[in-house]
Amino acid sequence: MLRYIASAVLVAAFWSGPRLAVAVEVIGPTSEIRVTNVELAPDGFSRLAAVANGVHPGPLIKAHEGDRFKLNVANKLTDPFANDTSIHWHGFFQRGTTWADGAEGVSQCPIPTGSSFLYNFPSGGQTGTFWYHSHLGTQYCDGLRGPMVVYDKIDPYKHLYDVDDENTVITLADWFHLQSRELALNGAGASANSSLINGKGRYPDGPAVPLAVISVQKNKRYRFRLVSLSCDANFNFTIDGHKLTVIEADGQLVKPLVVDSIRIFAGQRYSFVLHANQSVSNYWIRAQPSTGFGRLPDTTEGGLNSAILRYAGAPDEDPKSIEVPSKLPLREPNLHPLLNPAPPGSPTFEMTLAIGFNGTKWSMNNVTWDAPVKNPILLQILTGAANASALLPKGSIYDIPRGATVELTVVASPIAAPHPFHLHGHAFSVVKSAESTEFNYVDPVRRDVVTTGIGMNTTVIRFVADNPGPWIFHCHIEFHLREGLAVVFAEAFSDILVKNPIPQSWRDLCKAYKKAQPDFTLP
Repeated sequence: MLRYIASAVLVAAFWSGPRLAVAVEVIGPTSEIRVTNVELAPDGFSRLAAVANGVHPGPLIKAHEGDRFKLNVANKLTDPFANDTSIHWHGFFQRGTTWADGAEGVSQCPIPTGSSFLYNFPSGGQTGTFWYHSHLGTQYCDGLRGPMVVYDKIDPYKHLYDVDDENTVITLADWFHLQSRELALNGAGASANSSLINGKGRYPDGPAVPLAVISVQKNKRYRFRLVSLSCDANFNFTIDGHKLTVIEADGQLVKPLVVDSIRIFAGQRYSFVLHANQSVSNYWIRAQPSTGFGRLPDTTEGGLNSAILRYAGAPDEDPKSIEVPSKLPLREPNLHPLLNPAPPGSPTFEMTLAIGFNGTKWSMNNVTWDAPVKNPILLQILTGAANASALLPKGSIYDIPRGATVELTVVASPIAAPHPFHLHGHAFSVVKSAESTEFNYVDPVRRDVVTTGIGMNTTVIRFVADNPGPWIFHCHIEFHLREGLAVVFAEAFSDILVKNPIPQSWRDLCKAYKKAQPDFTLP
């Protein structure tokens, strides 16, 4: 506690000390990402962070339809307790490049400190809002995360807005005053100290540090891209006095839906159009978290969980806008795809996955995922695993036939719910949302992160197994993933190596990791 008090007082008194966390950098699809440890004080409390290119959130990676990503991740971490890394490019399907997916224990060996690795993959025709983050333990909770956007050359919604650029990306993040490895969690989750909007925030009884300001001009229409970089909390997002027209969910265009609040879970993304048609003034942007330390989840007073929407010509001051109860909250069943609405047809591969918790560890169907970091699944396949049943760890890997129509039913847990689940390698159709008792086989939303709801609710998703590779399906509350809440699908096993030629640099990475970890032996 003394450490907390001393650090907060120091930052409040000397703003020239630890730097404020502001993401001002924009990089292209061909860039270097330097992963380093720096001291940051995004909410006025100084702590050691792990970040990309010195900032949190990391720089916006900006690309256009058809671009190829060549992102060289250089590991310069100096923290002796957590100095390996791996980056996942969340939402990209990695067709033909499963080796570049970045999931530790699944698609690659970690990048040891002092080494680098080039992630070279095409955008694959995908456009929309994505993000990137460390996929090693809970490292991204310490800051290694940032937004990505692939702009559509022929956006069917271009007529709805006037502005869509790096200034209209809004990131939400929970922030902890302790490093993630120091948090005594017992698998259940963690209590964040503050909520950050575009890298700035305040914590209860902390200093009144500057908040993020998002500038608009009266009567212009803006496409805002809302990205949850959260490790745990979901957020209820609102902008006082303004309606939000949702047009995208997780990189998938949806039919326009007018709402006044958006509940967004860890890993999810939404685009919404805001018409700046209100009086020239300042308006509170609010992101109320589902969980947090002390009174954090209960209020936005004093600038907690807040940022500012400022019209050009408005005074440089805090808003006086009043929060009103939501009358048009976003409900997932009300989202429908803009194009090709039908989900895959009758399932040929069905599975029920039940979430379990024994007080310390999480499980799926009574099996706890234990990531084979020193012998990732793709490496096991490369070095001779004959079939999916030979892969380790036993009980957590499921063989899915080539071309199968997969239907997964996820049974929720009443503990630490709701759980947001992310599937690598695919977007899926949510034929039954946790928010509904109805099934939609006509036009359900497609996305890559879905919440399981609370209690013993069920969520049902469908996708086609047309992307050979080992793909992890996991809870995106990172502390739950760390304690075992995941499974892996070995999709079209015999095609994985044929369809995903592995570069020598990937093999060299495992050799470098072996050198850095003397007890690591290649199979």
